Amino acid sequence: MSGEAQTETDVLSAQTGHEPMPGLFRGLSGRLLWMTVVFVMLAEVLIFAPSVAGMRMNWLRDRLDTAAAAGIVIDGLQPSELPRSVQDDTLLATGAKVIALRKDGTSRLLAAVDIPPQVDDQYDLADVPLLVSIRDAMDTLVFGGGRIMRVFGPVGESDMIIELVMTDDALRRDMLQYSRMMFTLSLVISLITAVLIFLAINRMMIRPIRNLTRNMQLFSERPEDPQRVFQGGGAKGELAVTGRHLSAMQVELQRTLKQQKNLADLGLAVSKINHDMRNILASAQLMSDRLVDVDDPMVRSFAPKLLRTIDRAVGYTSEVLSYGQATEAAPRRRRVRFAELCQDVREILALDADGDIEFVEQIATDLEVDADGEQLFRIIHNICRNSAQALAAFHPDDPATVRRITVMAHRIGSVVSITIDDTGPGMPRKARENLFAAFRGSARSGGTGLGLAIARELVLAHGGTIALVEKPGPGTQFRIEIPDRPVELEDYRARA
Repeated sequence: MSGEAQTETDVLSAQTGHEPMPGLFRGLSGRLLWMTVVFVMLAEVLIFAPSVAGMRMNWLRDRLDTAAAAGIVIDGLQPSELPRSVQDDTLLATGAKVIALRKDGTSRLLAAVDIPPQVDDQYDLADVPLLVSIRDAMDTLVFGGGRIMRVFGPVGESDMIIELVMTDDALRRDMLQYSRMMFTLSLVISLITAVLIFLAINRMMIRPIRNLTRNMQLFSERPEDPQRVFQGGGAKGELAVTGRHLSAMQVELQRTLKQQKNLADLGLAVSKINHDMRNILASAQLMSDRLVDVDDPMVRSFAPKLLRTIDRAVGYTSEVLSYGQATEAAPRRRRVRFAELCQDVREILALDADGDIEFVEQIATDLEVDADGEQLFRIIHNICRNSAQALAAFHPDDPATVRRITVMAHRIGSVVSITIDDTGPGMPRKARENLFAAFRGSARSGGTGLGLAIARELVLAHGGTIALVEKPGPGTQFRIEIPDRPVELEDYRARA
C-alpha cells in the first residue's frame, strides 16, 4: 500500500514539475534524529572508559578491604596456622587464591590454596593515575580472562600492606556485565534525548521550513495569484524574518510580472502600429524626394533637413521590432563631428534663437566622437528633448528667469566628455530613484521614461557611462563619457 502511495506521489510530482517533500524520518528531522543518537552514543563512549576504570578500581579495593578486615583479625591472634576451613572461608569471601599481610618489614601468609607458579600482572592500588587505570581496565576488558594478578595496597592509614593473588575471571565478568548495563543505559538516554530534540526541532524549524517550501511550490504554479503570497505562520526568530522577506519578494515578483505582461501587450500594439507607420513614412519619403527638383529657394533649403528627418524616422521604425526581440543593434562606429550633430538636434527640436528656450553649444568645431552617428543623435536628442519639455512646462515666479539648454563637450585623451545642462526645475525625487527605468523614471505627468532608458542603453553599447550630476543651482545636468574604440595592433601597424 505504501508503495502505491509513493508511486502516486511521484506521478503527481512529475505532472506538477515539483520535487516531492521527503518523509518525516527521511528528511532533515530524520537525519537530525539519527545524528543525535550517534552523537550521544559517542559522548557515552568517551564517558565509558573512565567509568569502567573506576568500576574496576572499586572492585579491587572492595576485595582488598575485605581481605584487610580478615587480616587484622587474624593478625591479632597468636601466631599459629589457621584451620583449613577458616582459610577456605576467607579465600571464598575475597575470591583470592593467596592472602598475605606485610607488617614491619615481614610478610605473613594468612591463607592460601593452589598457589600459582607465576603471576601475570601486578597492580599497586596505593596511587594509580587515571590514564594508567583506564589502560589497565581496557586491557582486562578486551584481553583478560585466565590471567593471574597480584593486587596490593595499604590497610587504612596504617603501614600494613595487604596482598591478594587471584585470577581476573570474576573481575572481567563483572566488568562485562557493567559494560552491557552502561550500553543499554546510554542507548535509552540517547533515544530519549533524540526524540525530545526531534519534537522540539520539528516544531520550531522543520514545520515552518516545510510551510515555506510548500508555499514556494504553490506560488511557482500560479505566481500571479495574490492568494498564494506567503502569509507567515508560527515561525519565530530567523525563520519569521525569512518568511517576511519571501512574502516581500513574492509581492515584488507579482508586480514585475504584471509590468512585464503590460510591456508585452504594449510591444505587440507598438509592432502593429509600427508596421503601418513605416509604410506611411515610406510614402512620405518618396514624395519628399521630389522636393529637391522644386526651384523655390526656401524649399531647397528645407528639403535636405526634411529628408534627413524622414530617413531617421524610417530607420527608427525599422528597429522597433528588433528592439522588442533583442537589444539595440551594435553601434556602427565612425568619426562624427559633434558640433554638426548638435546643430541637427537643435533644428529637430525647433529651438530657434528667437524662441523662449536658448540652446547654447560650447563645442569646438573640430571635435570628433568615435561613435554611431544615429545612435549618438538619439542619445543627445532624447536628453535635450526632456530638458526642452521641462523648460516649456516650467513657470518660475521671476519672469526674468533664463530658460537655457547648454551642451558642452571636450576630449580628454581617448574619451569624449559630454555635458547637457538646463536651468529647469530639476528632477523630482521619484524620478531620481528610478532614473533609467522604463515607465518609472519619467519626471513629468504622462511621460514614459523611455528616453533616458534608451539613452543609457546606447551609451553602454559604446562602452561609455551616463550619470545625473548634482549641481548647486536649479536644473538638471547629465554627463556622458564615450571612449574611443581600442585600436587593434594589426590595424595600427597597417596605418603606420
